[in-house]
Amino acid sequence: MKLFEYRGKELFDKYGISVPNGKLVNNEKDFSDLKFPFVLKAQVPIGGRGKAGGIKSVDNVDDAKEKLSQIMGMDIRGYTVRKVLAEEKVDIKKELYLSITLDRSKRMPLIMASGEGGMDIESVPDDKIFKEWVNPLIGIQSFHIRGIVSKLKLEKEEGKEVAKVISKLYKLFREYDCELVEINPLIISKNGDVIALDSKVTINDDATYRHPDIVPEQVELTPLEEDAKGKGIAFIQLEGNIGVIANGAGLTMATLDALTHYSGKGGVFLDLGGTDDPEKVKQAFKLMKKAKPKVIFLNLFGGITRCDTVAKGVKEVITKEGIDCPVITRIKGCNEDIAKDILKDAGLITGATLQDAAKKSSDLAR
Repeated sequence: MKLFEYRGKELFDKYGISVPNGKLVNNEKDFSDLKFPFVLKAQVPIGGRGKAGGIKSVDNVDDAKEKLSQIMGMDIRGYTVRKVLAEEKVDIKKELYLSITLDRSKRMPLIMASGEGGMDIESVPDDKIFKEWVNPLIGIQSFHIRGIVSKLKLEKEEGKEVAKVISKLYKLFREYDCELVEINPLIISKNGDVIALDSKVTINDDATYRHPDIVPEQVELTPLEEDAKGKGIAFIQLEGNIGVIANGAGLTMATLDALTHYSGKGGVFLDLGGTDDPEKVKQAFKLMKKAKPKVIFLNLFGGITRCDTVAKGVKEVITKEGIDCPVITRIKGCNEDIAKDILKDAGLITGATLQDAAKKSSDLAR
C-alpha cells in the first residue's frame, strides 16, 4: 500500500522526523492560518508531480486560489487529483537522498543515501549512492549510521542530526512493516534544521491488518486499468515507455528487471497468466495499443500455454488494426517454432534470448 505524501509525513512526525508545517486545503478559507509563501502539492500515488505541473509555489491569496484551482482535479498520468497539500517553503542549504528498502536478494533491509538529493535516484551515478545492509536479527547499529553519514560530507552538527533521522527512519521501517521509506529530498535548511521535504512510504499489503491507524486511500483506477479489470486482465501502468506483455507474475518481473539492466524503462505491463485464448490475447494487445508505448515487448513462456495460439491472437490484432510501434518478441516453450513463424510473418522482431530481446527493446525505446 502506497501512502500519499501527507500520510507519510504524518508517520515521520510520529517518529520525530521534522517535516514542514502544512495541511490539506480545499478552498481559500483553508489559507487563513498559513504563512506566505507556501507550496501547493498534488497528492497522488505516483512520481513526476512536479514535471506534470502538480507542484506550485504561491505568494499571496489570489495566487493561491488560482493555482489551487489548476491543481485540483488535474490528471497526473492517469490519476485525478482530489487532495492538495499546502506546505511552508523552507530555505534550503543542502539536499540529500535517504531511503530504506528491502533487498530481497540479500534478505536484508538496505539503507541508501546520497548527497545528490532532489533528483531521480536512477539518474545519480552509482559512486554517489552509499549503501549499508542491516541484518534484521541484529538491527541497525551505530557503525551502519556512521558508515552512511561519513560519506555525505556534512558538517559535524549536520551529521549528528542526519544520523538521528536514519535511526528513526529505520524504526519506522520495521515497526510499520514497510517495503520502502524514502525521503527525497531530505534537506538541511539555512538554519541548520534537517527536514523531510517529501515522503514516499510503502507498507506491505499483507501486514496492513496490524496497523489499523493506516486507512487506505480511495485511489481511482486509470481508465485503462478499469478497462483491463473488466476484462479480467492484470494491468499496471508504470512510468516508462516500453509496454510489456508476459504470462505469469514471475516472468513479468524478470522481464522488467532485464529491461532495467539494459537501461530500458518498463511502462504499461500486462500479465496474461496461463491463458492461450486468442481472444484474450487480442484484448491485451488492444489495451496496450491504447497506452501508446514506444516499444512493445512480448515475452512468452509456453508451459501450459501454447505459444502458437498466442501468436495467432497477436497476428490477428496487428493484421486487422495495425500497430504504430515496434514489437519485440521472445517466445519459448510449447510450439515455439510455429509461433515464431507466425510472428515473423506478421512483421515482428524476434529475440533469441530474454537478454537479446530486452536489449533490442531498450535500444529502440531510446
